[in-house]
Amino acid sequence: MKKSFLNAFLALSIIFIMSGCGQPGGTKLDSFEGEISRKTVDYGSDANSVIDVVASSDAQCGSQSLQINYDLAQEGYLFCARGYGLDVLNALWEAPMPDKVNWSKYQGISFQMLGQGKGTIAFDVKDAGGEMWRFLVEDTTAGWREVVVGFDQFKVRTDWQPSTADGNKQLDFPIQSFQFEPKTLGEGSVSFDCVELK
Repeated sequence: MKKSFLNAFLALSIIFIMSGCGQPGGTKLDSFEGEISRKTVDYGSDANSVIDVVASSDAQCGSQSLQINYDLAQEGYLFCARGYGLDVLNALWEAPMPDKVNWSKYQGISFQMLGQGKGTIAFDVKDAGGEMWRFLVEDTTAGWREVVVGFDQFKVRTDWQPSTADGNKQLDFPIQSFQFEPKTLGEGSVSFDCVELK
């Protein structure tokens, strides 16, 4: 009886440890669990474009992903952000605060994307100096796929910067926030999940 109990305990312990490991070598920044609304996500657009953000049960991490439904006008823009220092104060990622992360351990950021197999998505990060950095993702797959972006692949944005950005054109850590910006004109939908440091 004791031996059977011990074996069962060991088996359950191994399952628990394995389930808690996450993806090897990565640290999760966000998996978009909990409430998804204007209170927890910073998003918006120009007057001629439309964006709506909802939770989707089609997920790769946890029970839900972040789904962006949009209609992008000619010469318009839209964005969807999470992290710190945003206009929406509760749009925080799930990971520790930026200054509690040992950024020197990582070479980049990854995320899961459910695309439509067409168009381009901009993935931006805001650095410690408030400067915006961009990586363009070509949406080539009508389904989930992992996108991995090395920190050295980000380029400083030349089209727009916040007035408070330091403008030193160096990616300064800690990173404060990330955002997704669909660039394909017209109506579309794209989902994101499992934002991790790699």
